[in-house]
Amino acid sequence: MSGLVNILVIGAVIAVVVVRQCSARQISDDRRWWILPGVLLVLSLREPGLVDPHHTALSMAVLGAELVVGLVTGVGWGWTTRLWREADGSLWSKGTKATAFVWIGGLVLRAALYGAAALMGMDQGTPALLSALAVTLAARGGALMWRAGRMAPAYGGSLGGTTPRPAWKDRV
Repeated sequence: MSGLVNILVIGAVIAVVVVRQCSARQISDDRRWWILPGVLLVLSLREPGLVDPHHTALSMAVLGAELVVGLVTGVGWGWTTRLWREADGSLWSKGTKATAFVWIGGLVLRAALYGAAALMGMDQGTPALLSALAVTLAARGGALMWRAGRMAPAYGGSLGGTTPRPAWKDRV
């Protein structure tokens, strides 16, 4: 893929993710949360330029730092997302103000890494950005699924009881 197509793919993915994050969305239990990160990772690995051939060790270190930033951002994003169950048992999520701060912090750290790499004369292409975005989305999805799996159902009471338990809402 060309650089322009990569930039358009990255922009579209970020736009979809931000729009979905800002609105309340029902989370299904179909375990397909890893497909988009997987596609992005495959796209990033197919492209040349993931590592700068003139600065291999340094470029790999910056890529590793970018992946760690992506992992931390994704986990923070998943952890600060508000989860709740409705009375019918459906699971919902919505980003909070803390989620926005995690996003901004991750973007600032990535910009700092990109700037440091540029100052050192390294060429960081879009494959590095695609792979970091894939790690971020995978970490967020994994954190949300882990948290969702630990939530009690919104229905049912004590053992043998018939009184329904109120839906628990996770607030950050």
